Amino acid sequence: MSKLSDIRREYTLGGLNEEDLPSDPMVLFSKWMEQARDSDLLSDPTAMVLATVDADGQPFQRIVLLKRFDTGGFVFFTNLASRKSQHIAVNSKVSILFPWHSLERQVAITGEAEALSTAEVMKYFITRPKESQIAAWVSKQSSKISARQALESKYAEMKAKFRKGEVPLPKFWGGYIVKPTSIEFWQGGEKRLHDRFLYTKEAAGWDICRLAP
Repeated sequence: MSKLSDIRREYTLGGLNEEDLPSDPMVLFSKWMEQARDSDLLSDPTAMVLATVDADGQPFQRIVLLKRFDTGGFVFFTNLASRKSQHIAVNSKVSILFPWHSLERQVAITGEAEALSTAEVMKYFITRPKESQIAAWVSKQSSKISARQALESKYAEMKAKFRKGEVPLPKFWGGYIVKPTSIEFWQGGEKRLHDRFLYTKEAAGWDICRLAP
């Protein structure tokens, strides 16, 4: 068995040139997301690593799904009693990472998470499959449970309860928009000379600088 230290590969899919960068990072992110979505190499292009920090300063990461983005920021949905929501209530500063390894790309974002309005949450909730709507009622996310059977039983109970008619929006289910303060684009390069460009939010727009790999 080879040692972990022996595992390596070259990054050869292309570079990122400063003269090709748009002044607005969301323009480039939209282009990269479209390419990630259309690629046959990625099964979950909207999967992003969300990092939060608790009251003791302990960071924690998990994967969530990006559901919308625009010039205002990046949107995801979750249980409002979850660990991530508890962390955000204490410290709204978060970071996001899109690890598009197959495309030899990463996008790293820092910003602040702001709760969405009930109307915005409802607009998305009604588009979810009914099974997913029911599942939102079942799990007290991040809480301890005795066994998976407890979830299965609760799901069956909720499925019977909402068998007829629409599934209402749980009061404990919501979403956040992460308003970016910085966005870094990473493109793998040959000989480990990767291209990294950091957009930093300024009062007049976005400052752009190249970072050493």
